[in-house]
Amino acid sequence: MNADALDLRRYVAHSPQSAAVWLALAALVGFGLLRYENFGSAYNLTSFLNYNSMFIVISVGMCFVILTGGIDLSVGSVAAFTSVVAAYLSPYGIQVALPGAVLTGVGFGALNAFSIIVLRIPPFIATLAAMLAAKGGALVISGAQTISVDWTSNFTRMGMESAWNLLPWSIVIVAAVVLVLWIVIERTSLGRTVLAIGGSEDASVLMGLKVARAKAFVYMLSGGCAGIAGVILASGFGAGQPLEGIGWELSAIASVVVGGTLLTGGLGSVPATVAGALLLGLVFNILNFENGRGTISISAYWQMVIRGGFLFAVILFQARVTARRPGAGRPG
Repeated sequence: MNADALDLRRYVAHSPQSAAVWLALAALVGFGLLRYENFGSAYNLTSFLNYNSMFIVISVGMCFVILTGGIDLSVGSVAAFTSVVAAYLSPYGIQVALPGAVLTGVGFGALNAFSIIVLRIPPFIATLAAMLAAKGGALVISGAQTISVDWTSNFTRMGMESAWNLLPWSIVIVAAVVLVLWIVIERTSLGRTVLAIGGSEDASVLMGLKVARAKAFVYMLSGGCAGIAGVILASGFGAGQPLEGIGWELSAIASVVVGGTLLTGGLGSVPATVAGALLLGLVFNILNFENGRGTISISAYWQMVIRGGFLFAVILFQARVTARRPGAGRPG
């Protein structure tokens, strides 16, 4: 088991796709710095990181779910729901609103885990139901209106102010979450169990691993990460947004896949998932700069088409790499 886990970590560290996403990210950054005058400005950097911190955190949560061979379609709607919860709790400050929203997200994750583990509902169906419930619930508790936050409390500091005048508080908090989860997947027995489940859940059960506990953890983690994204959303925009979050689950899945995590589970990387989220965000950042120069004019709708084509190409590449990997096609 230890040797297998070590081999998995070595594969993740040296995965061609995981390395490629870092190279692509560096190439895009270099291109942007050379082509656009204000690309490397503090304003563009902080704005980019602040906005994409929401997608980074839900993508990392999604990475854990996909590593087990599952899926979570509810994260976007849960983020919208928790943004409304955070807005209602904002008069009590970030010290109440943040844990309140995160616990709400964890609650949705626990519901998903119960449906999947106890009721044995397929993850796609269970999380689709949770997505619809969260979306409808957000509209009900908000009256289908944005809910303004309390500007007299410290709630908006998380989304609008910087820590030590360097980085937005949102990215500092998300970076701390990413670091902890990276340690979990790389250095703990829970992380090894998550990887083993994705490799073969039946074999994991036969080895005596705590499969149910690990699966419950990843879905509750995914919900909690969506809760953090909801707080960043409400704090950064000054209101709970019940109609936001549409398509966020697809962005999270795309980030995970672009980062080299197999959709079938078992192999993946938290840092590469972060790079995948940054890469996708950077593509649209560069397209916005191009629109500003007047070189091209691409609407948000065409940007979605580009994202879909990019994701298709990455999945096709991943399928070919997986087919050539030693042992592919043999039963786990």
